[in-house]
Amino acid sequence: MALTEEMQAQRALELASQQAAEAARETARRDHEKDMENRRAKLELLRMAKETLVENARNKHVDEAVVTAAAIVTFANELAAQLGA
Repeated sequence: MALTEEMQAQRALELASQQAAEAARETARRDHEKDMENRRAKLELLRMAKETLVENARNKHVDEAVVTAAAIVTFANELAAQLGA
């Protein structure tokens, strides 16, 4: 049994709606992946900054060898700026 023109138009609208929904899901998935990769990169910069500052502090006198969270974040931001991240 052949579909009427009205039924064909309805089916075309349903298919277009499904394709648009799938495209939106794919875009959301890609955006989420980018966001997670950016977070991983920031965490890696923080880890590198902490390790660098701790290693540098080993060569200092005990009273001078203080590594603060603020110093780590500042250094990580400097690394990010130099890397263009």
